[in-house]
This record gives sequence, C-alpha cells and structure tokens, in this order.
Amino acid sequence: MARPPFKKILIANRGEIAMRVLRTCREMGIISVAVYSEVDRPTLHVRYADEVHCIGPPPSTESYLRIDKVVEVALEHKAEAIHPGYGFLAENPEFARACRDAGIAFIGPTPEALEAMGDKVGARKSMSSVGLPIIPGADPTLKTDKAIISAAKKMGFPVMIKAAAGGGGKGMRIANDAEAMPSLLKAARSEASTAFGDERIFVEKYIPAPRHVEFQILADEMGNVIHLGERECSIQRRHQKLIEESPSPALTPGLRTQMAEAAVLAAKTANYTNAGTVEFLLDGEGSFYFLEMNTRLQVEHPVTELVTGMDLVKEQILIAGGRKLAYKQSDILHRGHAIECRICAEDPDNNFLPSAGAISRLRHPLGPGVRMDSGIYQGYEVPLYYDPLIAKLVVWAEDRPTAVLRMSRALSEYIIEGVATTIPFHRWVMNHPQFKKGQYDTHFIADHYKPEEIDLTEWESAAAVLCALLTETDTGLSRPTEQVDGQKESYSPWKFAARREMGRRRV
Repeated sequence: MARPPFKKILIANRGEIAMRVLRTCREMGIISVAVYSEVDRPTLHVRYADEVHCIGPPPSTESYLRIDKVVEVALEHKAEAIHPGYGFLAENPEFARACRDAGIAFIGPTPEALEAMGDKVGARKSMSSVGLPIIPGADPTLKTDKAIISAAKKMGFPVMIKAAAGGGGKGMRIANDAEAMPSLLKAARSEASTAFGDERIFVEKYIPAPRHVEFQILADEMGNVIHLGERECSIQRRHQKLIEESPSPALTPGLRTQMAEAAVLAAKTANYTNAGTVEFLLDGEGSFYFLEMNTRLQVEHPVTELVTGMDLVKEQILIAGGRKLAYKQSDILHRGHAIECRICAEDPDNNFLPSAGAISRLRHPLGPGVRMDSGIYQGYEVPLYYDPLIAKLVVWAEDRPTAVLRMSRALSEYIIEGVATTIPFHRWVMNHPQFKKGQYDTHFIADHYKPEEIDLTEWESAAAVLCALLTETDTGLSRPTEQVDGQKESYSPWKFAARREMGRRRV
C-alpha cells in the first residue's frame, strides 16, 4: 500500500465507531490518539489506541462536544488529522472550521458543505434548483404559528414538522389536524433548540407509509463523485433507524439508476467532498423525494462495505489527505446481500427504555459471513450518559433470503447478560413474514410490533442455542438430574435453559 497521507490521527468519538476507525488506522500504519471522558476510561477504544487523553467529565457537553478541548488535545499530541466518527461533532461546521484554522485536517466535508447541507431548508432549496424531486412544503420563511398552520391547512393534513438545522428524528412531529399544531410546534422547537441550538422549524407534506432509501457517495477534492449503491433503512422507531440492508428489496434496476444519478447530482451541487449519504423517501407508487444529506460516515456503513468490499474509513482518510479517488463508477461492483442490526442497551419489552449496568456475560456470534463492530466486553459498565448503541451485528450472504437466515442464526447465538438489549427485537423482525418478503415501510414497527405477542417458540429455540453455547464453558449446568414438580427427572440442558428463559420472560 502507498504511504498513508497522515502519520497520526485523533479520533474524536467513543464506543464502537471509535474502535472501527482505530482498526483502519492500525491497518494503514497510522498512529492513533483516543480521547475519552472520565467515565470512559475502561472502554475498549482507550485500551486499543496508541495514545490516549482524558478530555473531561462524563457529560458530553463537558467532554466530547468541547471543540476547543478536542483541538487542543490534537495539537498537543501532534495529530495531523481528526476523524469525528458520527454523532457528537461530526456534522458541526464550527468544529470543521476550528480544525482548518488550527492546521489540522478534518476527515469529512468542508465547513461550507456542512453548512449548506446541514440546514434542511437551504438544502431543499438547493436541490430543488437542480431538478431533484422535493417533498411539497410550506414557505420555510414562515415564523408565526398562525402562518404555519394556515399553510398546513392549504397543503392538507397530515403534515410533518421538521427541524431546519438537523436530522436523526430530532424536532420531528406528525400533525394530523390544525388543533394539534400549536403544541406540536412548541415541542418541535424546544427539541430542535436542545439538539441543534437552533429552534427553526419548517412544515412539509407527510408521505404515508414511505420507504427510506439512501445512497452512499464518495467525492474527492478534484470534483470526482461516485456512488456505492443504496441501503434500505425503513425499519425505524420514532424516525431512528434500527435495521439496514443493502441492496434495497424495493428498487427495480431502473429506479435504482434514477436515484443513484440524483444522489451524485446532489453531491456535486453541494460541492461535496469525502463520504456522505443522500437520503430519499420512496412512496408506494415508485416516486422518490430528496429528504436530506448526511454529511458524515453513517452508522450503517458496514453493509455497503460488505457488498462492495471497500473500507469507507480508509477512503475517507485518503480523500482528506488530498488523494484522488482510485475508482471510477464502472469499477464499483456489488455482490450478495448484507444486513445490519443495531444492538442497543435498551429494553424492547419496556418501550425501548435505556438500560445501564455491568455486562456479566458476553458471547459474540461467529461463523461464515458474520461481522461484529463492538465497543463492549464482559465486565464493561454501560453508562447512561451516551447513545445506547453498544454494538452492530452485520451479516453477508449470496442472496437476501440466506442473509435473513444467517442474521437469525447469529442473533440466536448472541449472548449479552447484565443489561437489557434489542437482540430479542431483532430476532422477532427476522422471523416476521413481511420482513422476510421485503415488504415493509417506515411504519413496520408501529403496525406490527407487540412484545406480548412474540411467539414463545422463538424463546425456546433461542434458549436451546444458548444452552448449547453455555455448556462449552463452566456454567454449572452439568447436573445429571433436576427437580421437576418434586420429582427427579433426567437432566436436559435444553429444557433447563428454555424453562429458565420462560421464567425470565414472566417476571
């Protein structure tokens, strides 16, 4: 491999994404610097990095979000570049500008591109000017509730209230009638102000039961732009993605070409550089609309890596170092099917409430076509200060049905004890007939997910696999007999594990 463009990179993030970037740095021969908060001292990314630096107290506003502190640490350690991961400062133009002012390369787009595409109102206007289809919406300059509600009535309900300065589901509300608008506008402004420091909102027509399809792009500083295909991200809860796959089961070859060309045009219009994602909503009639552009590496980037064979973090680093893209569009080949499940420390049986505590037992799944991006280990204490995403389970197979079966198998082997996780939820999705057929939209969870109606045979099967795995270690399950209703019975580890699991489910 050619000499890397940087000798040392600081990773301004934590958890599984910090580990993801650190591994690519290690492969490229680049020295890594990890920053961490006081509560994150025992994390994997701190143990793995070449150099580490405590950046402040646990609250992110006092540590990971301190632009001045991150830049100061980078200068102190003589880091030539900073990779922001995703979340925190990844889409902050002030941070990108601070890096540039300090003579440090920001591994991401320019501050100007971040500003242009980070403002949803401005991005809509810019994309519309070059012919990209935009969801019909009210005049974004409207400020008073009266004017906004009047515009919503003219569009017709339902409408979507959205934050102008950001995405990720923050500041979004669906209004079904005019009477609900005042309280929803107030709530959306408050959430937008908290999340983005900007309370501006706008209103657009709500598209019922859409699919969420996004295209990965790469762009260098010479004006070359390519796409790496699409990802289907329609399994969502409250506008937050939970499962992603590539390719999308909804796209025909012709529609895929149209959307890919629109994504490349969007990137060129924004003078975009580095990795980014152009997101679309797809309605039931096959019409698609520009939604937004995520100006960073996405959580779900591994599915694209598995079907293309590319390392997106490596490409980011090379582009930030001034290298020209080594690929033409015709060089990008797609093979097989990939699915990603976001493993979060949340309780799906209790409205997905966050779960904190020590991980008392951990067994990652293995086998053909299985990839784990994880930031946890047995004994790790999951904090409540940060995003509950703790790992990503990704599988690849030669086709979608095999990929679904492989993910189901991998999830059945996945053991995390000590905290509640979304593993049971993902198992349920993989076994749902609509998901298996690829016939789902962004309302899938709201329409179908009822924890109390999950088929109990799923738990029995999972318990059997769990027992088989646990018997490989010292589990205390080697008794020859067990007591059942006061009677001795030949001991079956499968029955024992299934009963234990059923007992937990009834608690």
